Amino acid sequence: MSLEAHEELLNGLVEKGKSHYPNEFGGILVGYYSQDNTYLHITDTILPKTFKASKFSFERSTKGIERKLGIYYKEIPKQFYVGEWHTHPDNSPIPSLTDISALNAIINNQDACLANPVLLIIGYSKRKVDFGFYVWFENKLYRYE
Repeated sequence: MSLEAHEELLNGLVEKGKSHYPNEFGGILVGYYSQDNTYLHITDTILPKTFKASKFSFERSTKGIERKLGIYYKEIPKQFYVGEWHTHPDNSPIPSLTDISALNAIINNQDACLANPVLLIIGYSKRKVDFGFYVWFENKLYRYE
């Protein structure tokens, strides 16, 4: 599967994340798949209204997210929840055991209806930004290259 996300969107996520430094921050990813499911286009993010965050963790609430997702379902055809994103301040974009557990919970949540969620981790420091895109497939997390 190939994946596309516009530079403008990614730069916006970096800036939103940095505004919460030194804590982690994130949200959900919205997008659409091609008809043959071989291409994913990430188009937007929805940010949580409430969340818990520290330097090494981020937990978003679902408050308000369902309503915003409904707008995508109704007004922007074929766009829906495709995964999660969050930052790793002063660290690399490598998933922690907590990140992997969270993806597993999404897959096992019957309301999510998403077999292969995408995870974007943005690792950054003062001098460098790294993006780590991952997809959950057949009970394993794979990094996009």
